[in-house]
Amino acid sequence: MLETKKDTVNELTKLNVLKRDGRITDFDRDKIVQAITKSARAVNDELSPIDFTVIDEITDAIVGEIQTRFVKDVKIYEIQNVVEHKLLENHKYDWAKSYINYRTQKDFERNQATDINFTIQKLLHKDATVVNENANKDSEVFNTQRDLTAGTVAKAIGLKMLPPKVANAHLKGDIHWHDLDYQPYSPMTNCCLIDFKEMLNHGFKIGNAEVEPPHSIQTATAQMSQIIANVASSQYGGCSADRVDELLAPFAQKNYDKHLKDAQDWIDDPKKQREFAKSKTKKDIYDAMQALEYEINTLYSSQGQTPFTTLGFGLGTNWMEREIQKSILKIRIAGLGKEHRTAIFPKLVFTLKRGLNLNLTDPNYDIKELAVECATKRMYPDVLMYDKIVALTGSFKAPMGCRSFLQGWKDAQGHEVNAGRMNLGVVTLNLPRVAMESKGDQDRFWEILEARLAICKEALVFKVNRAKQAKPENAPILYQYGAFGRRLKRGESVDELFKNRRATVSLGYIGLYEVGTVFFGPKWEKNPKAKAFTVQVVKDLYEHCKDWEKEYGYHFSVYATPSESLTDTFCRLDTKKFGKVKNITDKEYYTNSFHYDVRKAPTPFEKIDFEKDYPKYSAGGFIHYCEYPNLKQNPKALEAVWDYAYDRIGYLGTNTPIDQCFKCGYKGEFKPTEKGFECPECGNYDPATCDVVKRTCGYLGNPNQRPMVHGRHVEIASRVKHMTLGNDQNTIARQ
Repeated sequence: MLETKKDTVNELTKLNVLKRDGRITDFDRDKIVQAITKSARAVNDELSPIDFTVIDEITDAIVGEIQTRFVKDVKIYEIQNVVEHKLLENHKYDWAKSYINYRTQKDFERNQATDINFTIQKLLHKDATVVNENANKDSEVFNTQRDLTAGTVAKAIGLKMLPPKVANAHLKGDIHWHDLDYQPYSPMTNCCLIDFKEMLNHGFKIGNAEVEPPHSIQTATAQMSQIIANVASSQYGGCSADRVDELLAPFAQKNYDKHLKDAQDWIDDPKKQREFAKSKTKKDIYDAMQALEYEINTLYSSQGQTPFTTLGFGLGTNWMEREIQKSILKIRIAGLGKEHRTAIFPKLVFTLKRGLNLNLTDPNYDIKELAVECATKRMYPDVLMYDKIVALTGSFKAPMGCRSFLQGWKDAQGHEVNAGRMNLGVVTLNLPRVAMESKGDQDRFWEILEARLAICKEALVFKVNRAKQAKPENAPILYQYGAFGRRLKRGESVDELFKNRRATVSLGYIGLYEVGTVFFGPKWEKNPKAKAFTVQVVKDLYEHCKDWEKEYGYHFSVYATPSESLTDTFCRLDTKKFGKVKNITDKEYYTNSFHYDVRKAPTPFEKIDFEKDYPKYSAGGFIHYCEYPNLKQNPKALEAVWDYAYDRIGYLGTNTPIDQCFKCGYKGEFKPTEKGFECPECGNYDPATCDVVKRTCGYLGNPNQRPMVHGRHVEIASRVKHMTLGNDQNTIARQ
């Protein structure tokens, strides 16, 4: 019997199974066993055992009939028909009914995903998976509701536009096509580093207005906010202002020159003239940077959200550049409004650099101290380690939005270019599913991963080709007026800004912790063999991207996906497929990218040392963070972690309690509950009278004001501190 079954399986592996989406796969007997077992479990009560001998016998009969009827190719629905008939022939009517119902339900779900009426109904009924998908969108306001409605329609149409294999893999949860509400329906791009220098120095046009170069720092920041709003409405990802202190200093110089001229008319002493001009310019700088912060936080893009904006700074050395840096930090420390709330945007990214601000004797060390204070009180700034960013990405620059990094690139004249470049989109791979489908067989894992990567490749190439279909006049601010660096004319190909690796397109991944758990158990982080395996997984993604880059001429990058809502989506779909799997799906969320399990409490140094090996192969997007208790009275502890991280990782964020209750005056960490995060002193969770700020993933969010999806809420609630109060300052200093 065993020999016959082996021979039958070997014969059937030669059969090609034709899937609905056009894929061709090998026949797999085990999938029939799984399907029948799932149908049996659905109708058996928990105390009734399942007769696996019967399942095996029915499967043999199914395999035998398929072998007789089909020689080379068999369609998936033909296999399903045989399964249904054999279940009925064996009087397993309940099993057959369960199997048929399951198949019918899957057909319904596929059709519903592209049924605009159905998807609109989900929106109208405020399905949490729809209205809470993006923590930066307030679904209560009209313009966000309009965007969600348009996005719902665009998703349904977009699924029909995608290659069938890609659409099917997205619907099943094998992969995730990011921002389906914008692309492929529109040929939009994702995130970018805006070329503010080009635009501010040469002028630009928005709407009917021809905007001349500014003659003061106040006008420069006002123009920046208008550019940000327009760029955010013309793409679907974040935008960044890189080296903003160096960018704005020349405009502050114009203020200084004007004040000096005024002083010369009224003051005889040249020294006092300079002091007057400097004092007035400092005030202008502070006012301009404060106005920029308020303007960004009061903007709404056409997508119904505050533009996701990042300011990178910290490398400037003259007094104006230093003053801009200090103003950014002091304004953030002060907070917004009369209640001094924490500003969510812009995201602040401060650069540490050896010889500039890292050590006590460095000329800008005082600004580093101010940055540390700011991070203990407002979580931002996150910090970039100059030397490590260059080593990892090939050049220094701020991330685009949250964590997406451009790779070093030079134009035809050999000039390094960062500003004006962009990302064309992300497709994320569900790694935990690949691991669970392999059932602990590493050879099988690599086989499944290879098949999934072929679909990811098709999806990413489609993203590139769709973005290339845009015309310069579709997004004038991007293509014609300088945001993307070069100014194209009507009729020119936007591909001029994408090709030859100028643009990136990203292969994302999620759940490396869960992959390690499948193969090595839930405590694998300190197992060198397990660590090496997970590093090899990311390296395999990297090697595929390098191959695709050679083939197509665009930069394919590996991206440690932030997975704001995907942490919930993938886990929810896999719970449906595999059930509650301990330490994997039973947590109700998947772990972000390569991060250490949030439920565990390594020291900050152990966490950094564990995670530092992954960004080498994931340089298209990454961030590390550590969880701390209240650090306001212990800034040296945070500085010690920054210093330790400098030569090990490129990008580090701070998570520390900064919640505030305006009813009872409590300041600290609010408790997670089903209705939101509540004050531990008085139970308040009303966003009107409290300020709750949590790191959503690479950026901050206010979950009481703009709720997150369930899985992200659970993940945040599960986070454990990586250090405790007490003697930590001394302990950290020794390490």
